Amino acid sequence: MAEQPVSGLRLEIRSFVTDMVSRHGYDAHELEDAFIQTNFRPEILKLISTPASAISWDEYRKRFVNMQRIKGGVDFWNKYAADLERARKIYGVPEEIIVAIIGIETSYGSSTGNYRVMDALTTLAFDFPRRADYFREELENYLLLAREQKFGLLDIKGSYAGAIGVPQFMPGSYRRYAVDFNNDGKIDLSRSAVDAIGSIGNYLKEYGWEAGKPVAIRAQAGSQNLQEFLDTDIKPLHSVWKLRQAGITPLDPVADDTLSALLELNSQGKRQLWLGFKNFYVITRYNRSTFYAMSVFELARAIHTARSSYSADR
Repeated sequence: MAEQPVSGLRLEIRSFVTDMVSRHGYDAHELEDAFIQTNFRPEILKLISTPASAISWDEYRKRFVNMQRIKGGVDFWNKYAADLERARKIYGVPEEIIVAIIGIETSYGSSTGNYRVMDALTTLAFDFPRRADYFREELENYLLLAREQKFGLLDIKGSYAGAIGVPQFMPGSYRRYAVDFNNDGKIDLSRSAVDAIGSIGNYLKEYGWEAGKPVAIRAQAGSQNLQEFLDTDIKPLHSVWKLRQAGITPLDPVADDTLSALLELNSQGKRQLWLGFKNFYVITRYNRSTFYAMSVFELARAIHTARSSYSADR
């Protein structure tokens, strides 16, 4: 569909501009000029309305846990090994988790999005009623970020949802969690993989990543009556001991007082049970999807195994 300019600035956009002037001291004419040059992108509304659950776990997994991304992850890790190690030591997040997130989000920085962030966020802030409040807040954060980072409002490209750069941070996360990890005096998630590495580590730590603790392990159940545990939030609420009493057994050692969430995935027509721990939940704070967090976990393990095998063979 053809791009359409914002015509004469709609009333709600003018109101938004007035609010930004009042609360943040912006120049009204500069903001109005930027919005006049902003394009409404109707295809974004279709993209964001397509649920991830429309595909199966097997289909979702194949998109992200495959040989191309595993090899790319090994190459990325080798290239940035010192920076990834430094991030692990500072934030407690394993190298392979950071690498896997970058691999899933942008194929290691090669695909960071082709939509102008200003277009995407304006379209969603004013034409996607279901989440308009959220995207107006992100639009506000984007304007503030542009001023803080001294870049042009119309210069930055990202995803259809307005996520930016190598780690695909939304503007609010960019402002709260991004770090200058290469110590060059600026935070640049669009061009600096090193800043992306540190920023992901900081993000996960701030959401409660537990260094040295497990992410998820397989489980089996002697009973089919699991609904009371599967119906709970993905947040870990049940001790492993409680799950054991219900006939749900972890397949790897884990302390009985560890809190977990029972996860069910269907793979090749068969049910898989997993216990997701605090670190699994933290990954879902990056993208609130069980499929996403499990893909990060499985890709991370595959990258770690492949890199270890490569090093052993040399």
